[in-house]
Amino acid sequence: MTERFRRIFGPHKPVIAMVHLAALPGAPLHGGDLEAIVEGARADLHALQAAGVDAVMFGNENDRPYEFEVDRASTATMAYVIGRLRGEITVPFGVDVLWDPMSTVALAAATGAAFMREIFTGSYASDMGPWTPDAGRAMRYRNRLGRADCAMLFNISAEFADSLDRRPLPDRARSAVFSSIPDAVLVSGQITGEAARMEDLEAVKRAVRDVPVLANTGVRHDTVADVLRIADGCIVGSALKIDGHTWNPVDPDRARAFMALVRQTRQGGAHA
Repeated sequence: MTERFRRIFGPHKPVIAMVHLAALPGAPLHGGDLEAIVEGARADLHALQAAGVDAVMFGNENDRPYEFEVDRASTATMAYVIGRLRGEITVPFGVDVLWDPMSTVALAAATGAAFMREIFTGSYASDMGPWTPDAGRAMRYRNRLGRADCAMLFNISAEFADSLDRRPLPDRARSAVFSSIPDAVLVSGQITGEAARMEDLEAVKRAVRDVPVLANTGVRHDTVADVLRIADGCIVGSALKIDGHTWNPVDPDRARAFMALVRQTRQGGAHA
């Protein structure tokens, strides 16, 4: 494992739970009530921490349709919300501004986040148009902002998109590790809430043995044990929501039940 990843998450395979903010100012679904955004995030944060998750990540999943250059108001509001909650966060936290690596880096620097997630590499045909992120630019920006300590989690199989790079996914993962030095590699399903294929997780894990590989989407109560036997951790959102629906608030009972299954898995294997 990379040093940054180990320092943040410790010896266990981490469960990183999503705090999905309500639609932010400038987004079509924004409801106009900033305090409601704060209170919704606060309720989800406390429910997830009470359930025993290892880390949380703040994201703007409700800012649909997504953009590659996010409205400054969205990033500023995310910083405001996190700032309001900062004293209540008891676990490591990360950020993700969809689908804008530079705004994600800026937000991580402004809020003191321990890690960030984004699409930093590759080229894609996507619902939002041609997609060509620049990992070198984002990493240099992180360092210029004095946050070389902030871990970068590279999602290498973008949701809502198809890679224009026809190399197999494990080869793209090896190339990203060689050229960009991610702190972890993430494997996703096709859209938010849909599972990554187990065979993809296994193949990427074999290809990049020295870098943590996490399942990025679609991990559920009935699959988390199998996922953690392969992957080095997971990011979970929809499965912890009321009725398992992405856009609902966190369900404290579902979150507790999920983490109980994680603890069972850890007890069955020293490194889970």
